[in-house]
Order: sequence, then structure tokens, then C-alpha cells
Amino acid sequence: MHDGSLEILIVDDESTLRETLARSFQREGHATFAVADGRAAIDRASTQRFDVVVLDVALGPGPDGYEVCRVLRERHNTVPIIMLTALDSEADTVLGLEAGADDYVGKPVGLAELRSRIRAVLRRAGPRAQDVLSTGPLQLDRGARELRKDGQPVSLTFSEFEVIAALMAAPGRLLNRQELMRAIWGDSAFRDPRGIDVHVRHLREKLEATPDRPELIVTVRGAGYRLAA
Repeated sequence: MHDGSLEILIVDDESTLRETLARSFQREGHATFAVADGRAAIDRASTQRFDVVVLDVALGPGPDGYEVCRVLRERHNTVPIIMLTALDSEADTVLGLEAGADDYVGKPVGLAELRSRIRAVLRRAGPRAQDVLSTGPLQLDRGARELRKDGQPVSLTFSEFEVIAALMAAPGRLLNRQELMRAIWGDSAFRDPRGIDVHVRHLREKLEATPDRPELIVTVRGAGYRLAA
């Protein structure tokens, strides 16, 4: 990203929507790359650095949006991914977050909402107060967007990073799902609180010695989560 200009990858097999999104972002001065299928998306995102990927769930032959997302995360690609999902399908949104997406927008896509979601995702990479946090075995550097456990780097998606950053900023304090959603996206409107549970589960898989008996990220049943101080 240079001087406010973004490099955006759009992945959608609907040519009209793909071209509309590309033209809209190009008019705003962003470098926009558009592909129609999952294989092309994986190849492009694996060889070029993007500021954000807008990824449709339902693609044509080949990998669908979930598979594209999983492959990129398995390759430790931490680019913010916003998935386009069926308007009323909660299953789509949860599956997208399970695959490693950072946010989601329902179809039909509203350009104003999509721009807002992109701004929310990218705002998190900006400067923050208290750049370096340390709690127990965890050390977090906001500026570098890096988390280490016992000195070893841990690969996180953008949303996983924001969840653990919020918990580390208030060790021992209960944070409910609404607070954690605001930490990730800046608001909690139109989002499924179950998304937080998905991110926490992924964090436990990466940070806990025994994920099903967590000692770092503790569940307060019916209320939220806290980081063991």
C-alpha cells in the first residue's frame, strides 16, 4: 500500500460483479487485479503481495472460496481476506471464518459496505498505542504484527492477531464477544458472534499445549473469554 493506494485481488466467477468491483476500486486509485477461478487466485496470491483479497465463496470448476482461503493460510499467507457469501447463509460465514477469512459481506454486494469492511480490516495495521505487549509466554508486537510464544513466531491471520492483542491488552479481564468483535472490526453490526468462537479455537490450536483443556485463553461460560494473567 502506497499513499493510500491499495493492491486488491478480486476473485469472483460472475463477470459482471467482478468487473464492477474492479472498476469501482480502480476509479478510487487502487491497483485492482481480478480473476475468475480459485486456481488463478491461489497462483496470483502466492506470487504477489496484496493488501486485501475479496473472495467469493461459490466459484466455478476447481477450488471454491473456502479451499482458496485454506490453501493461503496453510502457506502462511496472512493477507486480509474478505469473503462474499450468500446473503442469509450463516453457515457460509462460519465456514469462511473456519477456513481463515477475516470478514465477510453478504451478496448482493453493497459497494459502500464492502469499502467499509476493507477500511476496517486495514485500519488494524495502523499505528497503535502500547505497541509491545507481554503476558506469560506470549510477546506481541503490534507494529510488526508479530506474536511469539516462548520466543518462537506464531503465524496468525489478521483477525486472530486482533483477538489475542485485545486479550493481551487486558490480561485477566473478561472480554465478551461484542468487545472482541469491536476489537477486530471496529463494530459488531451484522456479524455473527460465533465468529469469535472460531477465532479463539484457532488461537488455542496454535498456542495451547492441549487445546481442548486451555490454560492461556480461558472460557467464562456464557460471558466471554479472558487471558490467564
